[in-house]
Amino acid sequence: MRRAGGVGCGTIVIALIGAVAFGIDPAQTIAVLGGIEGQQSAPQSRGGELGAQEACTMGPYATEACNALTSLNETWEPEFRRAGIRFEQPFLDLYRDGSVTTEGCGSASSAAGPFYCPADMGIYIDTSFYEQLAQIAGTGGDFARLYVIAHEYGHHIQNITGLADQVRSLQQRNPRQSNQLQVRMELQADCYAGVWAGKNRNRIERGDMEEGLRAASAIGDDTLMNRAGQRINPENFTHGTSQQRMDALRRGLETADDSACDIYFDFS
Repeated sequence: MRRAGGVGCGTIVIALIGAVAFGIDPAQTIAVLGGIEGQQSAPQSRGGELGAQEACTMGPYATEACNALTSLNETWEPEFRRAGIRFEQPFLDLYRDGSVTTEGCGSASSAAGPFYCPADMGIYIDTSFYEQLAQIAGTGGDFARLYVIAHEYGHHIQNITGLADQVRSLQQRNPRQSNQLQVRMELQADCYAGVWAGKNRNRIERGDMEEGLRAASAIGDDTLMNRAGQRINPENFTHGTSQQRMDALRRGLETADDSACDIYFDFS
């Protein structure tokens, strides 16, 4: 199902209960199912009590997150337009050290890590994850945080391209392949994050790429399992190994071409 102009066949969304979008704990799960929500390009409170401008000033990461989301929208919307695919902006919900309730994916605690909810097209990030990531990756720079948002935005791309039903059908027909399909989805989201960075090299400072690769490595399934004292079991992988995640991010950044991310899926 290759579309002219890009944003093509390598696009899916998790559609089974028990899937994690980006969490640092391989055992942590959250349900994500389809739906739709508004199209604000800045963090906003649930229920819309705050305007976008006010929301962008709340918390130490809000302005940075608003700027990143604006850049992501400005980068990807033209790609969808050229491909003839209807584009819808996601919204970003930042919260801290607690839980969050979505409009269609239920509730999640901080332990879930950042995630994307297809049902309301929301990117949800507990900002305490940034400190956790800085600790385990050994980096506290902004590019690691931008990578988190860009990865979750990758799941939004996978959602609105319309291939979710195909992958859901594959998972339902062969549940034993669900984790493998999920790993491919996560790696493609990493690749899309790299594509965004590659298309916005003016945002890339010296050392940013290395910082992003360290972040990707720190949240590989094998690394997380080893850190938790668990036996490394590829059958339980949900996001890919550290090497796979680094390779996916690097592929996107070096090519700056979303079609390079089609390698993870081919429905032709």
